[in-house]
Amino acid sequence: MITAVQEAKKRSEAKHAVIASLHKASKNFGDVHALREVDFSVRAGELVALLGPNGAGKTTAVKLFLGLAKPTGGSVNVFGGNPIEPEVRMRIGAMLQVAKVPETLRVREHIDLFSSYYPKPLPLAETLALGGLQEIKNRVFGELSGGQKQRVLFALALCGDPDILFLDEPTVGLDVESRRLLWDEIRKLIARGKTILLTTHYLEEADALADRVVVINHGKIIAEGTPAQIKASTAGRRIRCVSSLAIETVRALPGVIEVRRDRDAFEIHVAEAEPILRDLFMLDPRLSGLDVSSAGLEEAFLALTKDRSNAAHV
Repeated sequence: MITAVQEAKKRSEAKHAVIASLHKASKNFGDVHALREVDFSVRAGELVALLGPNGAGKTTAVKLFLGLAKPTGGSVNVFGGNPIEPEVRMRIGAMLQVAKVPETLRVREHIDLFSSYYPKPLPLAETLALGGLQEIKNRVFGELSGGQKQRVLFALALCGDPDILFLDEPTVGLDVESRRLLWDEIRKLIARGKTILLTTHYLEEADALADRVVVINHGKIIAEGTPAQIKASTAGRRIRCVSSLAIETVRALPGVIEVRRDRDAFEIHVAEAEPILRDLFMLDPRLSGLDVSSAGLEEAFLALTKDRSNAAHV
């Protein structure tokens, strides 16, 4: 007889089981090494944000998981099998940057068509609600704005009620309000037990949504952990100030990781604030508008990828 404690333990283990993984996965396109012996896994019930600069290997990794590309070396496993197997595909939803659908079909027609590919799709009304499409369900896809098209593609990825969802830059082209609404829908999916792999260039998006962040650069994973762990280990501090110094002068100071202008002020990302502050006041006694704060995920990302980029050129 199974006790309540044993049943709870069983559910917990099932929730955290690995359901998609790359093992020593490599992918070459001629002389270009898009992925280099990558070990990467996604566990049930979590949202993983895969971050990296353009060309880092994010989309290639997603395509391997979807069976849209074959690894040059290593292996891909999704739900214990090959992602090209029909029984595995039925449990996968995907929203890709390069996705194209017929321009002449209406929104509800697209959803009806995609839903017919799955054995147990969501009801049309529920899919429309998830994408915020109720008011434009009879509009022709080709007449929609870029943001509206993104919401339709999001709904198409969900209509089959998949167990794992791959979202490749899902909020590109959305305004701030639409992006926040989509975040809310993604959180609801995780609360329902769905699993999501998200790629994004919006670092605040990863910070707000992800259980775990994986950073990839030059085809290799260079960091992994919760957003808090990534920030704590690499982010350092952020200095904001108004100064007459040239940006090149500030950038050349020892310990400065990145500098950018924000209107009349500098945003300076540093490993340690105190030595930089002493140098700044020595060079510019009239420095003003000073604010020092903990850096965020964006600064951590810049530190990680800049270090690796520099190392690649040594």
